[in-house]
Amino acid sequence: MLHDGHIAVLKGPDIEAVLAGRELEMIRTVRMAYETHGAGDSSLPHSIFLRFPGQSRDQIIALPAYLGGGCQIAGIKWVSSFPDNQHLGVDRASAVIILNSPETGRPEAVLEGSVISAKRTAASAALAAQCLLDGKKVSRVGMIGCGRINFEIARFLRAVLPEAQTFVLFDKDASRAKQFQNNLRKSFYGPEVEIAKDVQTALRDPTLISIATTALTPHIDKLPRSPTGGTILHVSLRDLAPEVILSCDNVVDDVDHVCRAQTSVHLAEQLVGHRNFIRCTLGDILRGCSAARSGPNTMSVFSPFGLGVLDLAVGKLARDLALLQGRETMIDSFLPATWAEGV
Repeated sequence: MLHDGHIAVLKGPDIEAVLAGRELEMIRTVRMAYETHGAGDSSLPHSIFLRFPGQSRDQIIALPAYLGGGCQIAGIKWVSSFPDNQHLGVDRASAVIILNSPETGRPEAVLEGSVISAKRTAASAALAAQCLLDGKKVSRVGMIGCGRINFEIARFLRAVLPEAQTFVLFDKDASRAKQFQNNLRKSFYGPEVEIAKDVQTALRDPTLISIATTALTPHIDKLPRSPTGGTILHVSLRDLAPEVILSCDNVVDDVDHVCRAQTSVHLAEQLVGHRNFIRCTLGDILRGCSAARSGPNTMSVFSPFGLGVLDLAVGKLARDLALLQGRETMIDSFLPATWAEGV
């Protein structure tokens, strides 16, 4: 248990250790967060983007949130994305999560956030895949973008779709695709891993496609014909042309959040002047308010803006596990004495 005024600090290795092998538990946690948010027991202000003059690709984002239900936690994720970090030998993304008591507002924990952010994103994607596939078996998974996010998505998809035995990769940087291929083969027993020569090849055969790139503007302006339909996890949000979005069955995590910041869905809204092309949210499907798919032969696209309530839910899970295992670093008396007592 945390004593009032103390702060628990969880470092990256601690987060990785307590969450290792808990993919199904994290998916259940993310599902609970979506259902609680869908039921209205949350507070989720718009994310705030900090940008830098002359650095169009770099940003730091603040995601404040409160999640009720069985979680009862408030907090914020402060996450940066600097794509050129890979040339410096460090990860593109870094993050810090602060958890606050919803009763007193006082901070209780500070967590390294990039691991949690990657895993909650992957858990969300895997959950959406389960829902939107609606029982359809998957043998091949296309993955566009060969970075950490898609690697975590591959890990979570392996947990929920064991029949998926082939991954088809594409990245503009061929060396990253090769490294991704090697890492998949070393980390997971059994999958075949192919490298596609271009985006359209990666899109052509798989029933399930995950797109996680650093693209700022759409670069996919057509999809191959699929007589049996398919599912696209549009995790990076800005890869599909608005015309592609308008031609598909669209499911999002939160309509108001995803229709901003020049996402592909936002561009589609600007093009047609309404949001009617968004059929429902993932929470609607999970709560039984909407069907999993609009039809058996449609192409479904899941576009998740990335909700702070997911970070809070997975962050609380990591915090609670760390406290049980004694992995936290405790800063005693982090907060000052009560003002009235100090006078």
